[in-house]
Amino acid sequence: MNEMLKGPTPGQAGSASGTVSFAVLDQALWQKFRNAAGPEEFVEAWLALLCRQVPGVVAGVAVLGEPDVGPFTPVAWWPDKDVVGVSLSAIAEKSLAQRQGAVTGGGGSDGAQAVRQIAQPLIVDGRIYGVCAVSSVGDEIGAGETLRRMQWAAGWMEVLLRRQMQADDQEARERSRIAFDMLATVLDNNGITAASTALVTELALRLDCDPVSVGFVRHRRCSVAAVSHAADFSKKINLIKDIAAAMDEAVDQRSIVLHPAREGWEYRVSREHEELAREHKTGGVLTVPLQFDHRSIGAITFIKPAGREFDEAEVDLCDAVAAVVGPVLEEKRRNDRNILVKIWEASARQVERLLGPRYFGRKLATVCFAAAAVWLSLATTNHAVTSPAIVRGTIQRTIVAPFNGYVASENVRAGETVRKGDTLAQLDDQDLSFERLRLSTSRQQRMTEYDRALAKYDRAEAAIIKTQIEQAEAQLKLIDEQLRRTRLVAPFDGFVVQGDLSQSIGAAVERGQELFRIAPLDTYRVVIDVDESDIGDIALNQAGVLRVASLPQEPMSYRIEQITALSMQKDGRNFFQVEAALDQPSPRLRPGMEGIAKTAIDRRLLVTSYAGKMVDWVYLVLWRWLP
Repeated sequence: MNEMLKGPTPGQAGSASGTVSFAVLDQALWQKFRNAAGPEEFVEAWLALLCRQVPGVVAGVAVLGEPDVGPFTPVAWWPDKDVVGVSLSAIAEKSLAQRQGAVTGGGGSDGAQAVRQIAQPLIVDGRIYGVCAVSSVGDEIGAGETLRRMQWAAGWMEVLLRRQMQADDQEARERSRIAFDMLATVLDNNGITAASTALVTELALRLDCDPVSVGFVRHRRCSVAAVSHAADFSKKINLIKDIAAAMDEAVDQRSIVLHPAREGWEYRVSREHEELAREHKTGGVLTVPLQFDHRSIGAITFIKPAGREFDEAEVDLCDAVAAVVGPVLEEKRRNDRNILVKIWEASARQVERLLGPRYFGRKLATVCFAAAAVWLSLATTNHAVTSPAIVRGTIQRTIVAPFNGYVASENVRAGETVRKGDTLAQLDDQDLSFERLRLSTSRQQRMTEYDRALAKYDRAEAAIIKTQIEQAEAQLKLIDEQLRRTRLVAPFDGFVVQGDLSQSIGAAVERGQELFRIAPLDTYRVVIDVDESDIGDIALNQAGVLRVASLPQEPMSYRIEQITALSMQKDGRNFFQVEAALDQPSPRLRPGMEGIAKTAIDRRLLVTSYAGKMVDWVYLVLWRWLP
C-alpha cells in the first residue's frame, strides 16, 4: 500500500498499466479515508487524496498542533517524508505566521518546468490548527485554482477537528459529572473521617481499584486517613506504610506519579510506586496530590489489581476529582481539629510566614509596628487634659424691672457692646406723669389754704395743712424717682450677654423681672467641664491653653483658680466644673464663646498618655465581670 500511495512515475502516466494503477490507488485511498482508524490515518489518506486530485502536485505535507499556540509538527507526508524539502517547510511556516494562504516559486528557465510551493492554513472558528503545503510542477491549473481546491479540501479537516473537539468536550463533561458526584459524596458526610471513607470507597467502585487511599500532610509527611472498604485500619501494616511513602513521593514532586508510566509520559521519580507494586503484586499505581491555596495538603493513591493499568482518561478523571474535592476535604479536616490545635497551627503558620521567605509586606509591617511600639514605650510627651470650655465674664450684672409697668422702647440687644450710662430700654412713664401732675396741683392747693390759715391766725388749721403739704412733697419725690428709673441704663462698660425686648414693646413687665444681663469687657473667667475620669489630675494653679471656636488661631493661656466639689451631668457624661482666669485675653474675646481647653498636667510616656483611659476602662470592665 505504501508503494501505491507514492504514485506512478511520469513515464507510466500514458501506459495502460499506469491507468490501472491510478484506479487501484484511488480506490485504496478512498477506502482508507472512509475507514480511518484514527486521526493520523485520516490525515494521511486526506493528504494523499488532495495531492492526487490537484494536477501537477509532486509533494505535500500536513502540519498540526495546539490551536494558536503550537508547537506545530508534521503529521503526514506525500508521497513520503524524504520528498518534503526545505522550501516546502518554509512556505508552511510562512502561512502559519501570516494566518493566510501563501505561494512561492514559479517561472522555470531553459525549458525547465516551473515549481511552486503553495500553503493553506487550517482555521476553525478563528483559531489556527495547522497548515497544508504542496509543491506543484507545471502550470496546468494555476496557483489560484490550486489554493481554491485546497480550501475546499480543508473542509474535511474541519470535520475531523470538530469531531475531536466534540469527543474532547464529551469526555470533559463526563469527567466533570463524575468529579461533582464525588464532591456531593464528600459534602453529604459530616466530619473528615466519614467524608474521606465515603470518597475513596466510591472511587474504588467507579474505577475498579483496590484499594483507594487518601492521606493528608502532617509534619511534612503524609499520613493515610482513609482506605476504601475499610472503616478501621492499622497504620502499622506494611501496605499502609508503602502507600504513605508513595504519597510523599507525589507530594514532594507536586505532580501526578503513575507506574508503570505511559508512552510519552513526562518523567517522574516513581521509586516508591515501583516498590509498592512489586511488594504487594499490584497492577497500576497512581497518586494524585491534593491542592489547597497553592500548596499540597495531601494525596489520593489509586491501586489497580494485578495485570491492569491506568489509561489516559482515568488519569485525567482522577486529576479532576482531586482538584474538586481537595479544598473541601481540607476545610473539613481543619474544622474537625481541636481548638488548641487550631490556635497552635495558626500561630505557627504566621510565625513561619514572618520568618520565612516571601510575605515582604507582612515583614515590613511587623518591623514598623515593633519600631512604633518601642518608640511609644520610650518617647515622652507633655500630657494634657482636654475638655470643653466656655468663656464668661468675671461678674455679671442683671438689669431688672424697677416696678410694674410697660416697655416703651429698647435700644440694645444681646451681643452688643454698651458704655456706662447708655440707655438700654425705656419704660412707659405716662401714668407716673399724670400722677405727678395731680400731686403738684394738690400741693399748690394746700399752699393756698396754708396761706389763708396763717392770715386768720388759725394755728391748728395751718399745722394740719402744712403736714398735708409735706406729704404731697414726699409723694412728688417718690414719683420723680420712679420717673428717673423708667430709663434703664448700663452700670458699666460691658457686653450684653442676655436680653432682647425688640419683640416686647408695649408688653407688661413685673417688678424684679430680669430684662438684661451685662458682663464686663476687660475681665473674664473660663468655665471648664472636666470629665470625672480626668478630675484627679487637675490641681490649683495648673496652666493651660484655650482656643475658642470663633478664634482658633489665637491661643490664650489660663490658670486654674477654683475646682467645684460637685459633679454635674451633661450629654450623658459626668463632669466637674473648673474655673480658670485668662492671663491675657484677646480683645476680640466675648462672653459666651465656646472652645477647647487643654490643661497641662505633667510629662509622661506616649503609650501611657494615649492608652491610659483605655487601660482604666479595661480595669473597670474586669472589676465588673470577674467574680
